[in-house]
Amino acid sequence: MEIVRTTKRISEALAEARAKGLSIGLVPTMGALHAGHKSLVDRARAENDIVVVSVFVNPTQFNNATDLATYPRTEEADCAMLQGCGVDFAFIPTVEEMYPEPDTRTFDLGPVAEVMEGAMRPGHFNGVAQIVSKLFAITQPTRAYFGEKDFQQIAVIRRMVALEGFDLEIVPCPIVRESDGLALSSRNVRLTAEGRAIAPAIHRILRESVALAGSGADVAAVADYVRSSIAATDGLELEYYQIVDALTMQPIACWNDARQNGAVGCITVYDGDVRLIDNIRYF
Repeated sequence: MEIVRTTKRISEALAEARAKGLSIGLVPTMGALHAGHKSLVDRARAENDIVVVSVFVNPTQFNNATDLATYPRTEEADCAMLQGCGVDFAFIPTVEEMYPEPDTRTFDLGPVAEVMEGAMRPGHFNGVAQIVSKLFAITQPTRAYFGEKDFQQIAVIRRMVALEGFDLEIVPCPIVRESDGLALSSRNVRLTAEGRAIAPAIHRILRESVALAGSGADVAAVADYVRSSIAATDGLELEYYQIVDALTMQPIACWNDARQNGAVGCITVYDGDVRLIDNIRYF
């Protein structure tokens, strides 16, 4: 595995691969890699000739300076994992390399970026679009792999791809969970022992809500159940819970509103001072 620090080197290496007719799989990450990231890398390895993983904590997508400052950075461990996964290139640039000058681009991301995370974190998705578009332009991958834990982000990236005219396939990959149901996240390492013990309640409540929906409860009743159950769990504080159309990300009022694309429940919860996101599909 080659560790690459410059856009010039990664562009040249991947141009050589494309000239040979090789397919390229890109896994964009912010590091602090875990088994969820490994599942993306393994999928990319199985489906492409060349695999490149970017490791870059992107400052433009953080609207909270403390969150940016405390985001875990574990480059040595990350590289060891990637080496073991058979990655060809680990692209680990500096902020100055990726942003030699301020990126002032504003993307017309539309309704998919205006709800949930978009409403709670102003500017976040524009920052995501900035960095992912840069990575796509630099690496020109055949396929790019993203975890479904960030469900809304995938919809936003699809919108950005359409706007910018990138010729690649976006590959969503299933959430990877701990044995107790907690969705894997780089932020989990910041949980206190008490917070870690409480955190699995999020997925448990979501699973219970699926059973409730299956028994005939309407959208409002299911949403009320999730919100009230989180509120009743000491140590957890709900930021939002929305049941949305799986493609448009718009809230639905009845199950038939999402009959074509499917319905997904998206949740963000504070466990102490750690912000955790998760989601679950109803159909």
